[in-house]
Amino acid sequence: MRTVVTALALALALAVPAAAAPPSQGAPPPGVPPSRTASAPTGSELAQTPPLGWNSWNTFGCDINEKLIRDTADAIVASGMAAAGYEYVNIDDCWAEKERDPVTGTYVAHHERFPSGIKALADYVHAKGLKLGIYTSAGTETCARTMPGSLGHEDLDAQTFADWGVDYLKYDNCNNQGVPAQERYKAMGDALAKTGRPIVYSICEWGENDPWLWGDSVGGDLWRTTGDITDSWSSVMSLLDQQVGLEAYSGPSAWNDPDMLEVGNPGLTQGESRAHMSLWALLNAPLIAGNDVRSMPAWARNQLTDPDVLAVNQDWSGRQGAKLRDDGDSEVWTKRMSDGSVAVVLLNRASAPATIGTTATELGLPRAATGYRVRDLWTDTTAASGGRVRAQVPGHGAVMLRVSAGGTAGLPPMVAVDVTPAQPYVGGSEANTVTVTVHNDGTTAVTRARLALTAPVDWTATATGPTQLGSIAPGRTGTATWRLTADGPDLGPVDLTASASWIWRDRVFAGTAAGRFTVASPAPAGTSYLSDLPWLYAENGWGPVERDRSNGETAAGDGRPLTIAGTVHEKGLGSHAPSRIGYFLDSRCSRFTVTVGIDDEVGNQGRVRFEVWGDGVGLATAEATGAGAGVPLDVAVDGVDVVELRTDPVDGQNYDHADWATPVITCA
Repeated sequence: MRTVVTALALALALAVPAAAAPPSQGAPPPGVPPSRTASAPTGSELAQTPPLGWNSWNTFGCDINEKLIRDTADAIVASGMAAAGYEYVNIDDCWAEKERDPVTGTYVAHHERFPSGIKALADYVHAKGLKLGIYTSAGTETCARTMPGSLGHEDLDAQTFADWGVDYLKYDNCNNQGVPAQERYKAMGDALAKTGRPIVYSICEWGENDPWLWGDSVGGDLWRTTGDITDSWSSVMSLLDQQVGLEAYSGPSAWNDPDMLEVGNPGLTQGESRAHMSLWALLNAPLIAGNDVRSMPAWARNQLTDPDVLAVNQDWSGRQGAKLRDDGDSEVWTKRMSDGSVAVVLLNRASAPATIGTTATELGLPRAATGYRVRDLWTDTTAASGGRVRAQVPGHGAVMLRVSAGGTAGLPPMVAVDVTPAQPYVGGSEANTVTVTVHNDGTTAVTRARLALTAPVDWTATATGPTQLGSIAPGRTGTATWRLTADGPDLGPVDLTASASWIWRDRVFAGTAAGRFTVASPAPAGTSYLSDLPWLYAENGWGPVERDRSNGETAAGDGRPLTIAGTVHEKGLGSHAPSRIGYFLDSRCSRFTVTVGIDDEVGNQGRVRFEVWGDGVGLATAEATGAGAGVPLDVAVDGVDVVELRTDPVDGQNYDHADWATPVITCA
């Protein structure tokens, strides 16, 4: 089959100097596994770079028709997505009739949704300079059960798709009748090869049988490593976690696929979408947009088409991006680029802003006498660093950088501003001290720094010292502090805003920072059920956390009684992994008891890890499976200010209805 190279990939190849030695010839950065074998893939030679395109499922589900697909193709061109490299327009489930043609046995396009047929649609898409993708399942029916699958019809269906002019096949895993995955996916891979048409083969096996170990050998160009994504922060983070350890199995014509993009969909904020896009780009993931590109806002279009971010995704230097460091809610992900630079994502999983950093040494960059060039790929700003690389990262957000040795002449110093409350949680009208810090991580000094803190609503900020500073040398910091007071403030988060300005070479520079602390309810007294107390925060993998009810929905819209292995619990919390629920104890409590398990409403499905954390330290853990007995936990919480109940999926997040049954806290 012919090799497909996008215009963007070709431009990148031409932009890299021929004399530049690929960094894979040296040692990889610490924490990065060895690269995937450099031998030629055994599958097709398509998808030499991660495919870029669009798919109908995330936004439209079965509500699709040929007009939608045509209009979407038009929008991909008009929006600039096509020029940025997005070329596949992929139809997902529900495009065919329930029954095959009684004479030929071939698929029949749905007579109402696609009256002109798929061939005519492919011709329309091709005329736009784009390519058409289609969907079916390696089973007897597709996942929506609206149309037949291809199990036992692989040769016929592959040839049908080729005859129609299809360029991409997403092959799902539903209703597979227990036939081994490799057998089913090899049958379609072989059938596609027989057609002689170059069709990108997307194995949508959900990672159930480790397709990264065999997907290449059955002709796959990419393979799903996870269950389905949803437009929620918890879903994006859960799928991200499942990519750790898969770095060695990715490469040209053989990409790990953590599922499609939710950028621009309503369940994610702009900041969450930007973090999602940053991480998928760093992972060399296929970038298949799942929003309505016909009406997307400018910010979503800009995120999907940012040339610097797409360049990271399309560049192959021998390994996909990987997690370099994990500090709890703060993480550092990196990817060595083919020109020797390193792409970096500073990820903040928490809801409050945080300052996150790394160093050139940690990134594996060579020593540079003049420092390091640091480009922020989203803000399009470039600064000089002496070796420290840090930034304030919004809650549920990410900063994406590209760091290279040298080339710093004429660049301003890298300066970061942060604002830090002395206490993340205060009770009632308790005062708090807030520090604003300016970090000069550059190679030259800055002068005449001025720091300011804007008092939140209903609070008074009083500076406790100077707020105008002199020179801040490279590698040094400047600080100012304020005392915040309030009379009877409202419960909940208090958002802080700080600013700073400084002079460098007679030019004025400025930066801002955000912070947060929370005014919490008084700690409970005596013995209480957690489900009767106000939580500090609650993040849930699906829907809201339920009090004294399960996570499952009934016709009335709320859950059922909490039930584990036949035992009904009147009190408790119904969650869906991944989830986090926090309570303020103010160091006044001593003991927490609970029974954890998977709710009976999902039968023998689901597998969840339950964890109890205190002030960021793990205190207890247990694992439960569907239809399994509840697991009792008895946890000492002496001296703990904030106790957090966490659940995490073990085998994907489907059916992970996680119950915290009879959760009792004992306090003074």
